Amino acid sequence: MNDLIKKQLQDAQVSMDKAILHCESELTKIRAGKASAGMLDGIVVDYYGSATALSQVASINTPDARTLIVQPWEKNMLVPIERAIMEANIGINPQNDGVVIRLVVPPLTEERRKDLVKKVKEEAERGRITVRNIRKDANEKIKKLKGESVSDDEIKTGETEVQKITDAYIIKVDKHAELKEKDIMTV
Repeated sequence: MNDLIKKQLQDAQVSMDKAILHCESELTKIRAGKASAGMLDGIVVDYYGSATALSQVASINTPDARTLIVQPWEKNMLVPIERAIMEANIGINPQNDGVVIRLVVPPLTEERRKDLVKKVKEEAERGRITVRNIRKDANEKIKKLKGESVSDDEIKTGETEVQKITDAYIIKVDKHAELKEKDIMTV
């Protein structure tokens, strides 16, 4: 196979790896009724005027399956952390006891579980669309190589390889979504 085509395949694979990682991180943010520190990823706290990730101003622990404890490094950060959690709208009310912030994850109702499964399906579809867009871009780049001493047969082979890679990554997205759905539906 032509080196130019190999380079396009490698680039496509790297991009698809990034798409899978993004999809995984988005799925992690969908809570499954169990407390996990990942639920607070993406929450930004006002730390002396600069937006800082919650995990960089406090430790986050899960003493049991339904509780998260956020312990700030500095006591004066309790209120800004509490405010940031409330503004993040993750569906949990923080309880500030003056030392730590407790987040009690309520058990999920059947209706809420179905809503979360819908979110998982939407996120998985976004992941599949991203992978397909990467495939489209890779195929376009491979077709543009036609003028650069690349034969039609090599272009067809390159496109076939891109499709094989795409299929493998779509299966990965589906597996992640399936695991998350199972996690949500487990009572």
